Amino acid sequence: MSTPTASEGRLRAYAQFICAVIYLLLMAGLARQSAQGLADGRWSPLVEQGILVFLLLLGYAAMGFWMNRQLHPLREQGWPRRKGWTGEAALGMAAGWGIATLCVLPMAFAGGIVVSITVDPSAWGWLAADTAFFALAAMAEEIAFRGYGFQRFVQAVGPVWASLGFAVFYAILQSLLPGASSASFAVAVALGLVLSAAYLRTKALWVSWGINFGWKASRALIFGLTISGVSVHSPVVEGVALGPRWLTGGGYGLDGSWFAFLVLLAALPVVFRLTRDLDFRYNAPVIVPAGIPVDLDAAAHAQHQAAMGPATASAPPLVQIAPAGALQADGSDKSPADLASSPQ
Repeated sequence: MSTPTASEGRLRAYAQFICAVIYLLLMAGLARQSAQGLADGRWSPLVEQGILVFLLLLGYAAMGFWMNRQLHPLREQGWPRRKGWTGEAALGMAAGWGIATLCVLPMAFAGGIVVSITVDPSAWGWLAADTAFFALAAMAEEIAFRGYGFQRFVQAVGPVWASLGFAVFYAILQSLLPGASSASFAVAVALGLVLSAAYLRTKALWVSWGINFGWKASRALIFGLTISGVSVHSPVVEGVALGPRWLTGGGYGLDGSWFAFLVLLAALPVVFRLTRDLDFRYNAPVIVPAGIPVDLDAAAHAQHQAAMGPATASAPPLVQIAPAGALQADGSDKSPADLASSPQ
């Protein structure tokens, strides 16, 4: 039975990547149609993201189990319930919030942000629903762009080219939104690189999901800003940014800001620094023992004997034999003449 070559393995991984992309596009359309039939206009985005997450998890798990013999396909997709996974998600959310804050602060000083706050009790219920929407939307994006398909593409072309390819793929899909521009394309590429680096450094999607969620939810729910041209996400806080388009992104929001593009590029080495310990823990090479058992003591002894050469036989000890009758009854070896002359 022949062993598959490396080129055959890469070709197989590339074919699986194509299947994953086709499945993603089909399920995105199915989730949209299903949500429109199951919920009204205001609940439809949340229902759509929930359906999309379910379909992607189920479909990619089936692909991993069937095509890659994965015993734990959900874990292999990037969702391991390992020790400290909640801390990884919190680390990502803090990083995403920090990136968004760095983009918002110059806007506040340069042109200002006009903020209106609604204290209606019903608005807080919708705020929880919008929080769930961003959590599910970020999860759907991570499954789609850092999950099974991305992992197959990494195996086919390597992590660097896979990160660049999926960043451009994500940017192309984002450019189909109304109001997209060259700046929004660049921001989407930079964000894709940051999120891919977070996954590759941790071998899980918890940090990348946290960054994605923190970057979008903090801008919409805390600052009330527009997200990719949509400004109705936060029912409690609504903000309008004033200032130059290169800083604020205009009506498209920070997703179309050249300043946000620069901040995301600067965040890339920061993500590397934040995930240093996780990278060491989950990417360090594992030393696998191989070979045959060896008796080290016996080998050392044989080596020592070979170095010292053959041992020379030692001369036998001399034995003095007394003349017959010299040994007396008392055990002494004196002659009878000596005994006679010796004093009594």
